[in-house]
Amino acid sequence: MYNPMLLFQAPEVNPVNRKARSIPGLNPVNMYGRVWFFSWFGFLIAFWSWYAFPPLLTVTIAKDLKMSNNDVLNSNIVALVATLLVRLVAGPACDRFGPRWTFAGCLFIGAIPTFLAGTAYTVGQLMAVRFFVGILGGSFVPCQVWSTGFFDKNIVGTSNAFVAGFGNAGGGITYFLMPVIFDSLVHQQGLTPHVAWRVSFVVPGICIVAVATALLLLTEDTPTGKWSERHLVAQQNLQAHGIQESIVDAPQGVLSEKKGSSSSNSGSSTPPTNENGEKVFMGGEQQPSKFADHEAQMPEQSMLETARGEVVVKPTFKEMMQIIIAPQTLVCGVGYFNSFGAELAINSILGKYYAHNFPTLGQTNSGRWAAMFGLLNVAFRPIGGLVADFLYRKTGTVWSKKIWLVFLAVVTGIFLIVIGVTDPRDQNTLIGLIAGMAFFLEAGNGANFAYVPHVFPQANGVVSGFTGAFGNLGGIVYAIVFRYNGADYAKSMLIIGCMSIAMNIPGLFIKPFPKGQIGGH
Repeated sequence: MYNPMLLFQAPEVNPVNRKARSIPGLNPVNMYGRVWFFSWFGFLIAFWSWYAFPPLLTVTIAKDLKMSNNDVLNSNIVALVATLLVRLVAGPACDRFGPRWTFAGCLFIGAIPTFLAGTAYTVGQLMAVRFFVGILGGSFVPCQVWSTGFFDKNIVGTSNAFVAGFGNAGGGITYFLMPVIFDSLVHQQGLTPHVAWRVSFVVPGICIVAVATALLLLTEDTPTGKWSERHLVAQQNLQAHGIQESIVDAPQGVLSEKKGSSSSNSGSSTPPTNENGEKVFMGGEQQPSKFADHEAQMPEQSMLETARGEVVVKPTFKEMMQIIIAPQTLVCGVGYFNSFGAELAINSILGKYYAHNFPTLGQTNSGRWAAMFGLLNVAFRPIGGLVADFLYRKTGTVWSKKIWLVFLAVVTGIFLIVIGVTDPRDQNTLIGLIAGMAFFLEAGNGANFAYVPHVFPQANGVVSGFTGAFGNLGGIVYAIVFRYNGADYAKSMLIIGCMSIAMNIPGLFIKPFPKGQIGGH
């Protein structure tokens, strides 16, 4: 049974990589609690700004810039293109520089076009601004890689799902915040709509800079310290437990740079022990490990597999290409193409769909109902990760996570087909079907990044970046589907549902991870 006190307590950690085996989500003092908070909160702020345009775009901005309906739809597509490119780059950047610095970089760079949003006076200028604001969407990759780097296999799916679920809620929050900010500037500050919508973007810009700065000041690269020394610390942790074998993939430059100070304690000598009789080895000094009281018990073979197969390395270009085209990576990408991709596209048109089928709702009420689709991520995406981790702990095999992922994709497709065939004109029916579809679709997002850490864990950034980029590619493809079907939203839903089922079922016949892979089991 789950112990709620784990939300407050310092977590038990993996003795090799020091990843936590529980989530101290309500403990801001604990290192793991701080990283977990900034992972989801940083992505929430980024998502808010990334999707700050749609709540004001349909009426206020479109009227001010004289945009047609096609201009609005095209701008939604443009906003996804930059994110796709950034996610492809952010993955390898995480493996090279570490997710913390990559995360902060996405936020700082994305804040610039956010501040400049108000300088758009033509449709072309708006397209350019939305393209560069899309950089913020790339922050999802370091958000997930950072979470994966701090939480162990038994809980990583839950952590990633909660982090992304809370972050994705920014897509719903923006439907409430941006109109409130805009209305406040018009009614309380006396600004014209022409000026007010431009000034309103300063608010998320300030928030992005503040969060990125706090992230750098208050958190760490890895549970063991600097990103550049992660291999060395893993090697030392093995020696601390009497295991003298080397990490095959550890960069020799990193190890040799530090070994001078630790040579007297390496070799076949017995590592020192602390007051509890536990072996510790920290560099060249005999000192008790700060994690000693919280270390999980692991057999020697599992510790070796963790060190050799799950400590992130910098892949060569050739290795990166081999990882990207591997069937297991494609399963992750296809799953996210149809879950997050569909979510992005549907989130952009849902307000219009409600207004089209139920004109009496008006812009405000249809927008609020549409916002619920994004806000449901707070509950539904975490469920996908929670169930995935539960199945993994019960079965002891990654197959359970992959089957769960495909199941969610197929049921999502069925809901979309039902919506497409019936195109309900009863408000409760349509909203109910959308909510049911949202459960399986958003849980699929969570299940996907519960599975990702098991696939090529030594190159988690590459796999995460590719998967995240594929999600954006799905958003672009499905946005184009909506673009060319016009007001026939039901037909677009039907097409997306059929594609989701057809693309995901073949994944059932692919092994969860490549033959011979050491870590991730």
